[in-house]
Amino acid sequence: MGVFNQFFHFMNKPSLLVLLLLGFLTFSTAQKKKITLEEIWGGEFRTEYMDVLRSMNNGTQYTILNTEHSPRSSSLDKYDYETLEKVETIVASSESVPYFSSYSFSDDESKVLLATEVEPIFRRSSLGIFYVYDIASKDLVKISETKIQEPTLSPDGSKVAYVLDNNLYILDLSARTTKQVTTDGSKGTIINGVTDWVYEEEFGFVRAFEWNSNGTKIAFLRFDETEVPHFSMDVYGKELYPYQHEFKYPKAGEKNSVVTLHMYDVASGKISNVDMEDPYYIPRIQWMNNPDHLSVQTLNRHQNDLKLFAVNATDNSTSVLLEETDEAYVDVDGDLTFLDDDSFIWTSETDGYNHLYLYGKDGKLKNQITQGPWEVTRYYGYDEKRDRIFYQSVENGSINRGVYSISTNGKRKKGLSTQEGTNSAAFSSDFTYYINTYSSASVPYRFTLHDASSGKLVKEIKDNSALLNKLEGYEIAPKEFSTININGYDLNMYMIKPADFDPSKKYPLFLFQYSGPGSQSVSNSWMGSNDYWHQLLASEGYIVACVDGRGTGLKGRDFKKLTQKELGKYEVEDQIAAAQKLSELPYIDGNRTGIWGWSYGGFMSTNCILKGNDTFEMAIAVAPVTSWRFYDTIYTERYMQTPHENPSGYDDNSPFNYPELLKGKYLLVHGSGDDNVHVQNTMRMIEALVQANKQFDWAIYPDKNHGIYGGNTRLHLYTKMTNFIKENL
Repeated sequence: MGVFNQFFHFMNKPSLLVLLLLGFLTFSTAQKKKITLEEIWGGEFRTEYMDVLRSMNNGTQYTILNTEHSPRSSSLDKYDYETLEKVETIVASSESVPYFSSYSFSDDESKVLLATEVEPIFRRSSLGIFYVYDIASKDLVKISETKIQEPTLSPDGSKVAYVLDNNLYILDLSARTTKQVTTDGSKGTIINGVTDWVYEEEFGFVRAFEWNSNGTKIAFLRFDETEVPHFSMDVYGKELYPYQHEFKYPKAGEKNSVVTLHMYDVASGKISNVDMEDPYYIPRIQWMNNPDHLSVQTLNRHQNDLKLFAVNATDNSTSVLLEETDEAYVDVDGDLTFLDDDSFIWTSETDGYNHLYLYGKDGKLKNQITQGPWEVTRYYGYDEKRDRIFYQSVENGSINRGVYSISTNGKRKKGLSTQEGTNSAAFSSDFTYYINTYSSASVPYRFTLHDASSGKLVKEIKDNSALLNKLEGYEIAPKEFSTININGYDLNMYMIKPADFDPSKKYPLFLFQYSGPGSQSVSNSWMGSNDYWHQLLASEGYIVACVDGRGTGLKGRDFKKLTQKELGKYEVEDQIAAAQKLSELPYIDGNRTGIWGWSYGGFMSTNCILKGNDTFEMAIAVAPVTSWRFYDTIYTERYMQTPHENPSGYDDNSPFNYPELLKGKYLLVHGSGDDNVHVQNTMRMIEALVQANKQFDWAIYPDKNHGIYGGNTRLHLYTKMTNFIKENL
């Protein structure tokens, strides 16, 4: 079913929206239902989204993958921006074309790469059977009989490069011949063309090879993980004997893969090495517009010295275009954009906030494009014809997001979509149009088409008024946003009170937080599953609050990096102080205070029930880190350096080092198949508590990963947590 088959014309009915929102707050709660866990995890409040669209080169049309599950079918359809009507079906599954779950075009849009039978490896990586469909001839070519990784068409669509068993291959589509580029790939030792586990997880990419702009060369990374320590975890499954899942995982202070850069010449078939001066990390490679010019970003182990290199592919010579250092760390992102003359746009926190900068092709700064005490949160692209850069920022308040445009000289800034709440944009290739996605804490996702030069509304696309109508029948309390002054800082906060809140009564307080470096939990955006659960708890008589403490994001470099080398110190102090200050409110019962979190948030809630044992009576920790010595190199050392360099930073805030502090009720949960935060963290915490003779509750979900989901798993987990709260808070 296509995305544009129904229109709700949301913005044309503001009176309806006002009435609905008033309905949330003013109807008698006796007439309303309470949200149930079965409804949350059964999909009753599922939000309608826009299907993922990709703008075509002409800028006036886009494509969408439409799928049906019964009967199972898929089609790649082309739409017109101006009318939002379907123009044609490019390819559809049939007897000859298997059902496909994703697609990508060659640069010239002559061929389409179709993914079938995809199976996940880790968070971002996957294997699949892939086909190339020729749009003009309608020919279909199966790339490999074996499942492969990261197939990528050459710019002209004549070849496909891909990775099989840690080696790089190229298929010539006209000759139907396959060439093996590398031969040394081997599981657990050498990886060519895709990343190892820690790069995938922490630098956020899997494909580690890139075609140049005319398809004559491929630059690729090679990972030698021979010396990376081996990690294994039991898989219980359904068979008589469990087995071990094994992979290389570098924990903080241990050896990483040795990464090197190589150049493959397609015509000669020769591989050459590029001397990058022995970098510790190579987190990005990206060709410039000139087919002989490659950009490479490198980092030292502390990740506080980033260099942007230019590589001349004719002789593999290198030069440093830009170097950026920081006392703490330098973030790596994907915002680097090369203009036609290979000058480039770069993001940096140099002035204390994340902003856009313009550099010449020689690496010399031309000017700072954006500036102010706010952060650029997304870079959308550059319209060279009109000299307009498009970006998202928090200049309308750190819990909001707006879409803006500006010229490269930093002038003629224009707000395009700045309604209070969260706005994000998907632009057409020529920046004529953009589709805006808007939501707030009280308005579910709304999709509208806009003129990119003015921000003017062109057409309504889709909204979630049906969901809003459904929620009118439930007890939904508003998120009340504010700031709270803690330890000298005005911290962002929200609070959810029971719908029938009575200020003369006393209510238990339940805090939620994540608190990781650069994160944000207090955001003026629509509800996720945890928000619905918090509404359920509010309907049961709890006040739910969330405070983003020191170290969280979007309030400047200094605020974010305050926690450097001391993860879990200042963030915990802020949560304890916030709980104490909120407990002074006349309607809060200061003797009934709980806190919960997942992952970093579980690390935090565990520390809070221990170090704040006179403040918190209850805590829930899901998949927590209990010692940063157990977590991976890239993430942990970015903020903590190595355990050898900073032993007190690691140990003074590792909760299993002081289990004797536990006084309150504590629930500890983990998935045994968590490849990210290993169940080792929870097992060590359990043993510490047992040896301290401290009673607590715990649950292990067999073979479940960091997300702890599948079948009834989430329903079971949230039922357990809900019951624990009711019994202990």
